[in-house]
Amino acid sequence: MPVLRRFLIGAALLMVLTLGVAFALSWAPDRSVEALAARWAGPPSEFVPIGGMRVHLRDEGPRKGATPIVLLHGTSASLHTWDGWVMGLRDERRVIRFDLPGFGLTGPTPDGVYRIERYVETVVALLDRLGVQRAILAGNSFGGQVAWQTGLAHPQRVAALVLVDAAGYPPSPQDVPIGFRIARTAWLAPLMRVTLPRGLIEASVRKVYGDPAKVTPELVDRYYELTLRAGNREALRERFAQAPAGPGAERIRELTLPTLILWGGRDRLIPPTDAERFHRDIAGSELVVFEDLGHVPHEEDPVRTLSAVQAFLRRVAP
Repeated sequence: MPVLRRFLIGAALLMVLTLGVAFALSWAPDRSVEALAARWAGPPSEFVPIGGMRVHLRDEGPRKGATPIVLLHGTSASLHTWDGWVMGLRDERRVIRFDLPGFGLTGPTPDGVYRIERYVETVVALLDRLGVQRAILAGNSFGGQVAWQTGLAHPQRVAALVLVDAAGYPPSPQDVPIGFRIARTAWLAPLMRVTLPRGLIEASVRKVYGDPAKVTPELVDRYYELTLRAGNREALRERFAQAPAGPGAERIRELTLPTLILWGGRDRLIPPTDAERFHRDIAGSELVVFEDLGHVPHEEDPVRTLSAVQAFLRRVAP
């Protein structure tokens, strides 16, 4: 009996030690905007006051001529996800992108509200501040949901929509990144405020790529460090709770705006069947599927995906 007891005590101590080491290695407290800005807010970044926040914004390209395009990123992403598209667009039209509330360097809202209506209000307030009367809205994932909801609420402000693996219908994922699963688990929230294994972020990013080999250490750095922005982890949990996909989906068929739907054929978070639903529900919409790409096709292969966008823009907003 003493031998068994010593074994059990030893095993328990080993488990506690292992957990302690794992906790120490994943220790990741919040980082301030000032600490992150040196790497992630270089020119042409600026911070503009909107709704009590300092919104991280990049506004590039000619101010006259073609209709401006506003790029809206998805959950846990940032304005950097559009780097490839911006390089191809900024010579011919004004390109505006910003970190949505709760993400990137913009960070949390002052009142903790993350309902979809608040995101729509933020888009319109940004257009007002920049003096843009009418714009093309392009959004990926949750940003796509914000885009089409803005098109419904303010059709006079939206010239066209580009929906990239957009959220909107009741979820039917084939696979969910582990980071998203943890963010939805209430009892893990206190732990996740002070810890964040970098490997968890890497695994989550690899899940949303059609070809995980394209995920570089630099890309993981970006997602990891911007998740650590003070307040973002709590905001992510609230965003999932307050602005789920599904409510309002019956109104998608009311959209009459010119719409391009882009999708990754290997998207396991929002499967291509949702692309077909958008295409059926939005009269006159165009659908392009990239069979080898995942949930963020604009980031995974900006050249091919942007080519489809540019062809669409030449037709609807030259």
